[in-house]
Amino acid sequence: MAHKKGQGSSRNGRDSNPQMLGIKLYGGQFARAGSILCRQHGTRWQPGRNVGVGRDWTLFSLIEGTVMFDRGGRRINVLPLETAAAQG
Repeated sequence: MAHKKGQGSSRNGRDSNPQMLGIKLYGGQFARAGSILCRQHGTRWQPGRNVGVGRDWTLFSLIEGTVMFDRGGRRINVLPLETAAAQG
């Protein structure tokens, strides 16, 4: 009789929780002040105009407005409502 458990059971049983990373609001969508635009590790997406960066690299809106991407979809801006209406 073995006096130790098999290799499988003692090494299994762990799983990490999902991080829920990625873009939360896409181009053309309305963003309220403080709303999360993107969750990321590092600066995969960079902050543009009216966008702040959290301690964990989360990008969030500083004003109410419309989300707009530039630099090939790698920079996120939030345009005020009157500016977005004039451009669109």
